[in-house]
Amino acid sequence: MTLQQLEYIIALNRYRNFVRAAEACHIAQPTLSAMIQKLEDELGVKLFDRSKHPVAPTEIGVRIIRQAENALSETLRIKEMIQTESETLNGTLQLGIIPTVAPYIVPEFIRYFSSDYPNIVLNISEMRTEAAIRQLRNGNIDIAILSTPLNESDLLEIPLYYERFMAYFSSEKPVQESLSVEDLPVKHLWILQEGHCFRNQLFNFCQLSTHSEYHKIYEAGSITTLINIVDKNGGWTIIPELHLPFLNEAQRKKVREIEAPPAVREISILIRQDYIRERILNAVADTIKKIVPLRMIDKRLKNFSIRL
Repeated sequence: MTLQQLEYIIALNRYRNFVRAAEACHIAQPTLSAMIQKLEDELGVKLFDRSKHPVAPTEIGVRIIRQAENALSETLRIKEMIQTESETLNGTLQLGIIPTVAPYIVPEFIRYFSSDYPNIVLNISEMRTEAAIRQLRNGNIDIAILSTPLNESDLLEIPLYYERFMAYFSSEKPVQESLSVEDLPVKHLWILQEGHCFRNQLFNFCQLSTHSEYHKIYEAGSITTLINIVDKNGGWTIIPELHLPFLNEAQRKKVREIEAPPAVREISILIRQDYIRERILNAVADTIKKIVPLRMIDKRLKNFSIRL
């Protein structure tokens, strides 16, 4: 039994397809198949039911794969210890981030992270929450930056910062400088498309139902589009605090704070429970602390490093 063989059965369990698993392991499909067969012969059990489509692990296979994941995790922990001693961060970081956070974080994140950690190959993908959770579980991304809480038992949430929501109105009617949730009108509200966590939070804190009388002509895919729609068609929408620098002077006059109670979203790092690259995790957090105003950063993150 080799570590390579353990990697192969983990990959096959992840992709449930010999060709895709082989591609992920950068070997030929017959080689992967032969190595897994050799491991099964050595153990004297079938790890996968090849008659199923897609391929599925057997009952004993599920338990052995779980142990294989633990074994590889401990191997990676040893490598992480060696990296810590060498004081050089390297490797690859696959990062997922939701669309309603990406515009405010990603441009500066690339600049700072690439400068501070030049030996890390950085890959960032913009994806919605459900896709990010799926990709985390499949091991296709290492870290996700999402709006929380999500309460996924197999994932660890590490709060980064707290961002206020603001109401953005058209210039049709004067609106008081600060509003309570009860002051927010139900009619003429423009929203994001279904599937955006931002949309779900809006329904929650505005105490709206999915049957409320909001505009359904066009459900936008970005905050910028929502603002343009309000400017041209009237009504109002909700924008995150970090979008304020993107507004021109005339648009900023249309923004109103929501005071009672303040509408806030929590943005967190999400990782799998078995994630062990503590230094890279802190590199991500430290980079975000350079981008987001200090007053928004989670109190624990201001004073302490992340410990796994």
